[in-house]
Amino acid sequence: MRKLTYYIGMTIDGCIAGPNDEFEFMFSVLDEEYSAAMTASWPDMLPAHVRPMVGLGADNRDYDTIVMGRGTYEPGLKEGFTSPYSHLEQYVVSKSLTTSPDPDVTVFSGDPVELVRDLKAREGKGIYLCGGANLAGQLRAEIDELVVKIYPFVAGDGIRLFDAAFSPELYELKESRTFKNGAVVIRYTKITTD
Repeated sequence: MRKLTYYIGMTIDGCIAGPNDEFEFMFSVLDEEYSAAMTASWPDMLPAHVRPMVGLGADNRDYDTIVMGRGTYEPGLKEGFTSPYSHLEQYVVSKSLTTSPDPDVTVFSGDPVELVRDLKAREGKGIYLCGGANLAGQLRAEIDELVVKIYPFVAGDGIRLFDAAFSPELYELKESRTFKNGAVVIRYTKITTD
């Protein structure tokens, strides 16, 4: 069965964005070492317009599908990127977006858990959960792996990694890597008791 990976950046204090959706500040620490490592480890997570700049073609190594909320899709859309991950099968979960601005993007207004379970049952590569916190909170039980990029900032206030009710789940640390720019990337897999 395919796995769902929540691949996300956050501050030291667990914010994926500021209270008004600010996230650009986290990019100020990105450097060549870090960017090269992310491209080598998770090339499929790069937006389509960035891939040619780093020598990537249309082929995907590990993931072939992306699921994101409207809040995650909207910033790129405002910049004219109607199909930001054209190398992946793209789903935007939204109750307010009624039609897709691009034929390569499927807008899904139903239960995201049903969508992900359906996607997992299909043949294919991994599924990339791009965010945001509300969608990640709804899909928490379906997440198989977390890849969290921790940037060396404290936000103080903002949007947390998950917007969900208290319900502890145990994950196993699979990988941890630190960078000179102060970033840390951790990869966890969910421990299941089945």
